[in-house]
Amino acid sequence: MTAPATGGRLASVGDAAQDAANRGIADVESLLAYKLLKSGGLDITIGGLIAAALAIIVAWAISVLVRRAIRRYAGRHANANPAALYTVSRVVHYVLLALGALIALDVAGVPIAKLSIFAGAIGVGLGFGLQAIFSNFVSGLILLFDRSLKVGDFVELESGVHGEVRDIKIRATRITTNDNIDILVPNSEFVAGRVVNWTLRDGSRRMRIPFGVAYGAAKETVKQAALEAAAEVPFTGALEGARRPQVWLVAFGDSSLNFELVVWLTAEATKRPGAVKAAYLWALHSALERHGIEIPFPQQDLHVRSLFGHHGDDAIALLRAIAAGEGIEPPARPVPERPALAATNDAVQDVENEIAREACAQSEAPPDGRARPEQ
Repeated sequence: MTAPATGGRLASVGDAAQDAANRGIADVESLLAYKLLKSGGLDITIGGLIAAALAIIVAWAISVLVRRAIRRYAGRHANANPAALYTVSRVVHYVLLALGALIALDVAGVPIAKLSIFAGAIGVGLGFGLQAIFSNFVSGLILLFDRSLKVGDFVELESGVHGEVRDIKIRATRITTNDNIDILVPNSEFVAGRVVNWTLRDGSRRMRIPFGVAYGAAKETVKQAALEAAAEVPFTGALEGARRPQVWLVAFGDSSLNFELVVWLTAEATKRPGAVKAAYLWALHSALERHGIEIPFPQQDLHVRSLFGHHGDDAIALLRAIAAGEGIEPPARPVPERPALAATNDAVQDVENEIAREACAQSEAPPDGRARPEQ
């Protein structure tokens, strides 16, 4: 009697569990089928919204996988064009997201053929709040296909912003300055404004470094000193040939002869104009001192009529006493310099360190210039 009774109780428990599962499934189905909106051809349910969210997530995941595959392809093929692969990656991303959005609308209960219902609302939105966003999106597509701007270029905007292009995204382009500051610039600014692309056609660039010497200095000696300075700086592209360094006398100043050292830079140094100019100025100062060439400074004649309440000869006598050091506190003891550090050109070291760091990063990061995969 015990075994049949136990079997009957187990069967009843199983039937109860099956009934509970069926009721739970029925409740879930009724919840998913609950209509949130049904009018004008729209039939939006909770289940449809969940399916739409899943469709967008799947489209995003596929986009991530495809872009990773493109980056792996670029890593395996050294001769691949990073800018072209970046453009393909961004276009694939946008296309997959657009397809995911269309599929999401369809499964959510919004017939694609009847999207004209929302066309008026979308037009009004673009006319007001979304106009700038839409303009930046179109400008981003133009930049990707026009190829006048690509990842890795060093640019200078009309607003004065300059740096290296790191990312061209749907709304803005990310520029990283030489001080490692990320600046987000709206894409429309690149299309509507004036942009100086220093590395569009050729990586090298000519730089002019102005300097002045005192009147009476021999032009030939000044030129020799400036050419020696150019040879000392490792960023000079060539010392001979059509792109050799040149020294120009450009103006007769009020207290100086104004020259310019004109040099062609290497491709790596082109992206760091501030530090490179500082490196040449350091070398110029050292070379001019070696040749005994004076660097002038503005001078004025001072005519004393009165000084601390004294006039005439008394004022002159007081001024001479001050000049002789009478009654003047001794100057503060100067801080001794560290010869090993004082003799080095910090600007040269800074640029060389940045070039080495960038080369190391490019050997480890994907060719599109991003150290991490896109989110």
